[in-house]
Amino acid sequence: MRLEYFQMVDRLTALDPEARLVRADCRVPDESPVFEGHFPGHPILPGVLMIETMAQTGGWLVLATLRFASMPFLTQVREAKMRAFVVPGQALEAEARLVHDGSGYAVVEATLASAGKKVAEAEIRYRVVPFPNETLRAQMLENARRIGVPEEFFDA
Repeated sequence: MRLEYFQMVDRLTALDPEARLVRADCRVPDESPVFEGHFPGHPILPGVLMIETMAQTGGWLVLATLRFASMPFLTQVREAKMRAFVVPGQALEAEARLVHDGSGYAVVEATLASAGKKVAEAEIRYRVVPFPNETLRAQMLENARRIGVPEEFFDA
């Protein structure tokens, strides 16, 4: 993870748009300015960044399903639950299942786990629109390659 750049997903470990499923590895960095203020002497990953990690994981599934023709933008988080603290250096496994895609919206049910134990969960909703410009699409494709999205999903 690169928290300051909102690069929350390190590597996809499973991506199956037909099964409507994505899994990802996300390692919380050992050090980050985020931890200097959250909380001094007891650093933990902010809940909002746990939600962002789940949202990005689900977003990669939506992007791959749409073959990078449109961009999902976070619009709503429902039923979010933080079940445990996440600390610097902790390894996380993110998972998202697509439960709705259509009419310009997508919905995923997402979880974060560590060592097999669920630490967070949420329903994430996105507005899906055409990329606003080619610069953003090119950057998303570059990021997709970095985290291991197979090239077969880039044919939009």
